[in-house]
Amino acid sequence: MKPGMVPPPPGEESQTVILPPGWQSYLSPQGRRYYVNTTTNETTWERPSSSPGIPASPGPHRSSLPPTVNGYHASGIPAHPPETAHMSVRKSTGDPQNLGSSSPGKKQSKENTITINCVTFPHPDTMPEQQLLKPTEWSYCDYFWADKKDPQGNGTVAGFELLLQKQLKGKQMQKEMSEFIRERIKIEEEYAKNLAKLSQNSLAAQEEGSLGEAWAQVKKSLADEAEVHLKFSAKLHSEVEKPLMNFRENFKKDMKKCDHHIADLRKQLASRYASVEKARKALTERQRDLEMKTQQLEIKLSNKMEEDIKKARRKSTQAGDDLMRCVDLYNQAQSKWFEEMVTTTLELERLEVERVEMIRQHLCQYTQLRHETDMFNQSTVEPVDQLLQKVDPAKDRELWVREHKTGNIRPVDMEI
Repeated sequence: MKPGMVPPPPGEESQTVILPPGWQSYLSPQGRRYYVNTTTNETTWERPSSSPGIPASPGPHRSSLPPTVNGYHASGIPAHPPETAHMSVRKSTGDPQNLGSSSPGKKQSKENTITINCVTFPHPDTMPEQQLLKPTEWSYCDYFWADKKDPQGNGTVAGFELLLQKQLKGKQMQKEMSEFIRERIKIEEEYAKNLAKLSQNSLAAQEEGSLGEAWAQVKKSLADEAEVHLKFSAKLHSEVEKPLMNFRENFKKDMKKCDHHIADLRKQLASRYASVEKARKALTERQRDLEMKTQQLEIKLSNKMEEDIKKARRKSTQAGDDLMRCVDLYNQAQSKWFEEMVTTTLELERLEVERVEMIRQHLCQYTQLRHETDMFNQSTVEPVDQLLQKVDPAKDRELWVREHKTGNIRPVDMEI
């Protein structure tokens, strides 16, 4: 028996009727019996026998076929094992792919797969638990395979499109953070300008003594503080604002390229799916024609009818081969889309981590600069504190008196 072929269950015809050497009997998913010569790869709807009759139409050898269900292709023709290995990564459910659904989203109890928007998934009623690609993480590559209904309309949005929107939103948030820091810089610069202007004010400049010295230091500290804030704003620009603004200059352009690439693969997948549906319909018509001619033969035997049946059988076999070829092309397209989705979503995940880490790093730099500014400001105030501790009204009065005294003789009352 060929690998990939599944014989009918016990009690079926293959165990009750003896077939010629080399022939095996199989059931299609629709319950129709096929006969296959495992040596020559002949396929026939009619049971072969050693007695004279209608010869079976040989089917061409199929070297590379699509995934199967229960040993059969969606067309109902017994399957040989596919030789392509590019599907192995996405067969994580343990169930092979099947394209038996006649329309997207349609469910049938006997199917192991379901096709939604031209993408084939394991049927939720038959699939075992699916192993995640990165089970220890909430990775992009595991959670965005299906499409989502567009809240703005009746259409759908691809899962990959949601990831792109998140990336572009992150880029916009990063830009807005840079603009926020720029506003902070403007405030610092304006504040420094006003401090410097106020430090030159002449109000209370005539205050004397130790209080006058402390007052002069208050004004000088404003000039020093203005310088500190100017340096702070300059560092904010070079070490925070500019890196935030310049990070990923061509990010949006790169995202568009990525978007177009994945979208093109989805279009190709849709085109291949349409071909599968067309081929499936053609096979159904050919099978119906063959069945009708077979029934006519039972009613009226004739050489012409036998020729018609042979011709119908060849067309049916060809239609089956066409369907398998279309299914194989579809699976190749879905495999390519799958691989690109995994690769690209992991890259988007890496870029998002990089963006967040970059912003975190520069915000830490902002807080560090702020702490340093506070320390510098504290240093400008320390001399003021020291002088304020030395302010002594009594001493100031003594010093002033010594300098300005005009005599220490007190006047007395005038006598009569």
